[in-house]
Amino acid sequence: MATATKRSGGTTAAGRRPGPPRDHGAWFLVLPALIPILVLSVGPLLYGIALAFTDSQSGRTQPTQWVGTLNFQDLLHDTLFWDSFRIGLLWAVGVTVPQFLLALGLALLLNEKLRFRWLARALAIIPWAMPEVVVGIMWRLVYNPDAGILNETIRDLGLGEGRDWLTGLATALPAVILVGIWAGMPQTTVALLAGLQNTPHELHEAAALDGAGAWRRFRTVTWPALRPVALAITALNFIWNFNSFALVYVLTNGGPGGRTRLPMLFAYEEAFRYGQFGYAAAMGCVMVAVISVLLALYLVGRLKGDQDR
Repeated sequence: MATATKRSGGTTAAGRRPGPPRDHGAWFLVLPALIPILVLSVGPLLYGIALAFTDSQSGRTQPTQWVGTLNFQDLLHDTLFWDSFRIGLLWAVGVTVPQFLLALGLALLLNEKLRFRWLARALAIIPWAMPEVVVGIMWRLVYNPDAGILNETIRDLGLGEGRDWLTGLATALPAVILVGIWAGMPQTTVALLAGLQNTPHELHEAAALDGAGAWRRFRTVTWPALRPVALAITALNFIWNFNSFALVYVLTNGGPGGRTRLPMLFAYEEAFRYGQFGYAAAMGCVMVAVISVLLALYLVGRLKGDQDR
């Protein structure tokens, strides 16, 4: 009986050409990068999702019980959590939008042929090189009500006696947002500057020869080339800012009166201050779901934009 695998002229009996041979050895090259991701990212994520459906608590002598969706039902009626969620959205938008606008202006400036441009570029990325804890401690000194440079400047200019910026109910969140803008602007600037440098210079020269001014050249030449980078870095910045923890924790620890308590801070307090691990894991699941939806919307928008081109 003839076999189906008999070849004739480099084709199979069914008339199909054989596919390229599979290189199983490639998996051994991927494993060193894949194992840390599975152990440090995927594993804890799955464990956290499972923990959200239990009544896990610290210091509990009884075994952990499966409670189903009870934690999520309690979360729906937790006004403190939804207040922190609202504050997190205000923080993310309040940091991301001004951060992008200021970084765009700085990137356009650093893209020009200026003297000591290399020095300006080096100074612009200094906040990016500083750990968030160091940034928080530094700005706590700036905002210090007695000897901080901000209040000292206000007094020297005769504008008043200054105030305690980080403990005032009306000033704490704006003060923290200002620090977030300062700390995150360099990475946005670097990304936008890379996008500007990839824009063909000939297009700007052709638009200038046609009599286009600076604003028209930006609108018709620079922005279309920069838009993919701008959308990507803005989406990533929003997600990073929404997940912020260390900077706000060092500056205000969520105070005063919860005015700067971001969702990550609220979940941290529930887990490590009150020992409600299952409830805190449910909060984490909600935040993961929100971030996943945002990522899905961003990817759908990118795919539609690519199809329209």
